[in-house]
Amino acid sequence: MSKTRITVVSSDALHLSQITRVLEQDKNLGEVSTLQCGASELATLKDVPDVLIVNGGLPENGGLESLEQLRLKNPETAFIVVSDNHSPDFLLRAMRAGVREVLPTPTAGTQLHAAIGRIAPRRKAQDAADGKILAMTSCKGGSGATFIATNLAWVLATTHGKRVALIDLNLQFGDAAMYVTDQTPASNLALVCQQIHRLDAAFLRSAMIEVAPNFHLLAAPDDPAHATDVRAEHVEAILKVARANYDFVIVDVGRSLDGVSLQPFDMADMIFPVVQLTLPFIREAKRLVQVFLSLGYPMAKVGLIVNRHHKNCEISLQDLERTVNAKVFKTVPNCYEEVAASVNQGEPIARLAKNSPVTKALREVAASLDTVQEKNGKGWLSRLFATH
Repeated sequence: MSKTRITVVSSDALHLSQITRVLEQDKNLGEVSTLQCGASELATLKDVPDVLIVNGGLPENGGLESLEQLRLKNPETAFIVVSDNHSPDFLLRAMRAGVREVLPTPTAGTQLHAAIGRIAPRRKAQDAADGKILAMTSCKGGSGATFIATNLAWVLATTHGKRVALIDLNLQFGDAAMYVTDQTPASNLALVCQQIHRLDAAFLRSAMIEVAPNFHLLAAPDDPAHATDVRAEHVEAILKVARANYDFVIVDVGRSLDGVSLQPFDMADMIFPVVQLTLPFIREAKRLVQVFLSLGYPMAKVGLIVNRHHKNCEISLQDLERTVNAKVFKTVPNCYEEVAASVNQGEPIARLAKNSPVTKALREVAASLDTVQEKNGKGWLSRLFATH
């Protein structure tokens, strides 16, 4: 793991040199850089470090607002503020902006080192995780994308021991939780977005249902009117935190195509359109793949999952690939009664019907994903399609 990158920001050159001297006394802290600027420049900071230390009047003069903007785009960065102002109002504003520590002026070396030390364990946990984002989407309503997304998450978590987060991004009518649990969500995606200033791993986890020990689910808004609370930058921040803390992040994207739904597609390691072998589904799949091409996504990133498949279908998998211009990743067989029982009871099919052909297919998908997952992520996409 690389050493922590620290940047000290202040509008005051004296403060910069004082804090930098304190930090440089500890050679184990890593790279320390400085930036003398105002609050407006802080908001547009491009090279954001692991730890950002802000001082010199910036917090009180627009710096907290700038930090909040930075946090939306860089939720993994830890913010430390050095300030004489320790009033309850200022501390509350700092917390809402995502500040991890507020230290007094002048700051002793022991205080600063201790604050960075408290942040370091979280940084190590984030660096250790390199989760894969899998975006699951329906080519047409009724394709079974939510069933596959939730049940694949269950298999990855319970059979393969992977840490799995499922995010229900079907903002109007999301019901992913109902497929695998009878728990009522205490929170949901819209509520997290309303408090995005609090976003970190602990806050995200507290908003999720624990479906199984390794499987956590963030429910969709319970009121379609709250869909407007979810913005693309919120989704980006949530996915960054989730990726840093889970092995797999499965996003049930829903069918709408807008700035919010495109965000997980942009960030995904794999996109799985779920299709059935009938002409209406194939037509919509072709349109969807054309959208992905127009957005510049490599086709190695897109793999079709054929649901309710049976060998005697009039349309072959080769016909599908040729028409849609995308490869079939896996097929899931048609076992209507077992799937219906799973959905109606809110029980994962792998637990309800262990020997079902659908359970077997989901285990094969999970095994393919698990087998090729590597720490550095290099080359895993191309090998996925070598086995379909």
